Amino acid sequence: MRFEIVTIFPGFFAGFFEHGIVRRAQTEGLVTVGVHDLRTFTHDRHRTVDDRPFGGGEGMVLKPEPIAEALEAMEVRAKGARASGNGTRVILLSAQGRPFTQAVARELATLERVVLLCGRYEGVDERINQLYCDMELSIGDYVLSGGELAAAVVLDATMRLIPGVLGNEASGEFESFGVADAAITSGQEGVPRSQHGAGGLLDYPHYTRPAEFAGVRAPEVLMNGDHLQIRRWRREQQLRKTLENRPDLLEGAALSEEDRRVLKSIREESAS
Repeated sequence: MRFEIVTIFPGFFAGFFEHGIVRRAQTEGLVTVGVHDLRTFTHDRHRTVDDRPFGGGEGMVLKPEPIAEALEAMEVRAKGARASGNGTRVILLSAQGRPFTQAVARELATLERVVLLCGRYEGVDERINQLYCDMELSIGDYVLSGGELAAAVVLDATMRLIPGVLGNEASGEFESFGVADAAITSGQEGVPRSQHGAGGLLDYPHYTRPAEFAGVRAPEVLMNGDHLQIRRWRREQQLRKTLENRPDLLEGAALSEEDRRVLKSIREESAS
């Protein structure tokens, strides 16, 4: 898979590519990343990439010509001229975009190439969005100085879902916002699972050695070797954590009748 990033600050990504799974994925040839300096595609002595907005208003807007030229140099045609399928997707990082979620990351991980356009100042001339972009993404309900941080987030979240990138493939299935039990593909035959697929919920709390730290002991259920008990406890904790921190996720989560019973019990417990 190949990622292309178009930015006016190519140096921003230097340190990001030198650590963790991003570095390992590139070293092992699972992913390639190209960073393109937008100013390279300007033709005036000041290397101008922005101009004042039509209609007035604060700030500056990234001009369409350098971005279009950068895309053409990458052999990215206007979206109407591109073949459908799992080829190239052009994504504009913008506070006006649809929310970037784990489901979107899974969708992007199936593609051959993802082009990330980093907005800056007041944004990008909307004609670039109309002509070239397949998707406009936002990583949260806040405004950043530019799309570089958002591009790094999208790249990292997507890259870790590509087969072979993570040391343990199951890590991408058993985590917050992960898939439901029915979609889990990992596991050893004959060995009972001690985890539920998140099914859109948050992950459960994790503990490791020592068994007691600062006077607080790890839950005994995790140390008794009973996979079924552990699985039930972890599911309850997923439901508790989601209800406490992200109750909005419950509406679209894959919940069983047992999950609904446990949730009802948790709510009654909190109310008492």
